[in-house]
Amino acid sequence: MANPYTVEKTEHGFVGRFQAMASPCELLMDLHDALLAQQFIHACYTEAKRIEQKFSRYVNTNFMFKLNNSHGNALELDDESALLMDFAFTCYDMSDGLFDVTSGILRRAWKFDGSDQVPTKKQIEDLLPFIGLNKTTWQKPHFTLPKNMELDFGGIGKEYAVDRCLQKVTEKMSSQRIPVLLNFGGDLVCNGPRFHGGPWQVGIESVGGGGSAVVSLSTGALATSGDARRFLLKDGIRYSHILNPKTGRPIMGAPRSVTVAAQTCVEAGLLSTLAMLQGANAKLFLSEQDVMHWLQD
Repeated sequence: MANPYTVEKTEHGFVGRFQAMASPCELLMDLHDALLAQQFIHACYTEAKRIEQKFSRYVNTNFMFKLNNSHGNALELDDESALLMDFAFTCYDMSDGLFDVTSGILRRAWKFDGSDQVPTKKQIEDLLPFIGLNKTTWQKPHFTLPKNMELDFGGIGKEYAVDRCLQKVTEKMSSQRIPVLLNFGGDLVCNGPRFHGGPWQVGIESVGGGGSAVVSLSTGALATSGDARRFLLKDGIRYSHILNPKTGRPIMGAPRSVTVAAQTCVEAGLLSTLAMLQGANAKLFLSEQDVMHWLQD
């Protein structure tokens, strides 16, 4: 069986790579111990795949499948699932219902493949009765999902995995901090500056075909939300994959891309997504949050 990850020597250490959560994943390590680098990437890969297997809606034997096929019966959640459920409700409340983990069902109508196949009004409206986290019942640790509704943690899962993987790698370190940076498809976190050369230099990909911006990251995380790769284009109108769960239609007037810096990847991901959901008011929203951010229109 082929090794599920690779480890390569670099000028300042090692970089490990693997695929998870439909994204290329990297672990940059500022060290020169090959055995330790192998331990780090193994811990990172193992945790990422554990989270993917547990929470992916594409696995028909996991927790999410059981939840989405509970037919209105209450299920008891384990501590980790309850933590994500609490966070999902926090996101829902903070966004006035715009950040809704039950809205993934809209994928039955919207296929963001770059084509011009925009769904009909009826196709969208037929799904709206099955959207709304407020229609579920959460009495910790018991959760009840009404029949024909679905839950999808895809909007928070990757960022959660990034933070958890950093924790697992950190547990493999001795008392000395070893600089590492995790990058899962543009969502990333580091545990401090590099030993040599100061901050990590991180590129923010341009969505307009120009050069990428470079950010110096000494601590914390970056996360990006946008429609650079998932959209529809019809009659000169670009339809973003960022959907309003109340209308079932794309948020209009939002930036093409929003990148936010925060202490954790979960926090950065939440703020970048909430900004996109504000549409044309994204810049104002981020200014009010007093966080470092980068917008691309």
